Amino acid sequence: MEFEMVAKTFMGLEEILAQELEALGAKDVKKGCRVVTFTGDKALMYKANFALRTAIRILKPLSHFTAKSAEEVYDKIKAIDWSEYIAEGKTFTVDSVVYSDTFSNSRFVTYKVKDAIVDQFREKTGVRPNISVADPDVRLNVHINGEEATVSLDSSGESLHRRGYRQGTMEAPLNEVLAAGMILMTGWKGEKDFIDPMCGSGTLLIEAALIARNIAPGVFRKEYAFEKWADFDADLFDEIYNDDSGERDFEHHVYGYDIDFKAINIATDNIKAAGLSNDITIAQQDFKDFNGITEPAIIVTNPPYGERISTNNLLETYKMIGERLKHAFKEGDAWILSYKEECFQQIGLKPSVKIPLYNGSLECEFRKYQLFDGKFKAFREDGGTVKSEDDKKKMAEKRQSWKKREYDRKKENLIDNESADILSFNFTSLDKERAKRKAQERKSRKSFNGDERKGGRSFKKHESRADRQENRKKFFKKDEE
Repeated sequence: MEFEMVAKTFMGLEEILAQELEALGAKDVKKGCRVVTFTGDKALMYKANFALRTAIRILKPLSHFTAKSAEEVYDKIKAIDWSEYIAEGKTFTVDSVVYSDTFSNSRFVTYKVKDAIVDQFREKTGVRPNISVADPDVRLNVHINGEEATVSLDSSGESLHRRGYRQGTMEAPLNEVLAAGMILMTGWKGEKDFIDPMCGSGTLLIEAALIARNIAPGVFRKEYAFEKWADFDADLFDEIYNDDSGERDFEHHVYGYDIDFKAINIATDNIKAAGLSNDITIAQQDFKDFNGITEPAIIVTNPPYGERISTNNLLETYKMIGERLKHAFKEGDAWILSYKEECFQQIGLKPSVKIPLYNGSLECEFRKYQLFDGKFKAFREDGGTVKSEDDKKKMAEKRQSWKKREYDRKKENLIDNESADILSFNFTSLDKERAKRKAQERKSRKSFNGDERKGGRSFKKHESRADRQENRKKFFKKDEE
């Protein structure tokens, strides 16, 4: 029997998730804002949890209804026969996500839903079911957007980004779902070497090796929520879990480097736990000392942004990245995820693709740089192009989809109670950053055109153009410091 399902993901990964679902055989696949809906049977639900790389949760909707008041939520929830889903003696918990003027507090909705379920059992059986937040037998999800409400069974349990191979992490580790989505966006599937020159705890390296070998990310998980359901088919899930027919050989290699010896040790432990030591080589090395490669490779990396992790001189770090990409990697593609426009500017290379992505609540961009040997003019004269037709098409699609997401985002808060699974930070967009910088520049220009003082320095009209330009450089350099 087929039924409706919802796969949750991060903003920007919906297209990749939809492609993954179609490859699994899902039907009626439809993309939304941070979700992809689809239909399938029980086997597909098991496969979705086990094999999807860019999903953070798989929900099975039980009821859709209109909720105009707390009493209406209570009545609609109580009308569902919960004995079909929560057996006697079993525990449950409720997770509520609310975007509504009527319901300003998701916890209030959670309490109303719990009350309705408990009251139904008490009236029918005289026995009150227990609530368990830590390890419930049944997880319920309630989503309210405006007046439209959906109550679902959560088939995943712990967020699917928690693969199970991590033995340790550095500060601000890259989320596994985001890492897998980034790699899948590049189109790489193992046809050349993969390099992360600033690998941290090794998340990109491990996800790349899993993709190259087509190993399902769920092989490391200890359990899923659906394993506690009354209709759980253990034989069916064992068949899915033990089916390695889709796995493939990986003839190339994954390389990771980091300047921090502690990061290398943590990444090594994580790689061993994932059983991928034969596919991944890792070493302590500063990116600025990288001397280049002899074989074609793809570079994917997530440098510090200056928000959660920084360096002594952030802009110089990005300038070094651009210099190494130009001189040490003379062919192939480099993909960089970062946050600040001024950091990208320091790279000094022309990107062929810019893809908006969120890392936590930071509105980042994932940029592709096509690397080539020699001068750009000679590269163009030889028929080279930085932006292919496929890149242009991809950029156009991303711009259109991002406009819709921006509209949806205005109606919803960016961070919901997935924050228990995903690191969250104060939201700051690139547009806000640009506007702030422009305002600062406008304010600074007043100092250059008159005798006003800022920071104890004076810039006067009678200065030559060259002098003013030199003073500007020193002035902004001081602001950066």
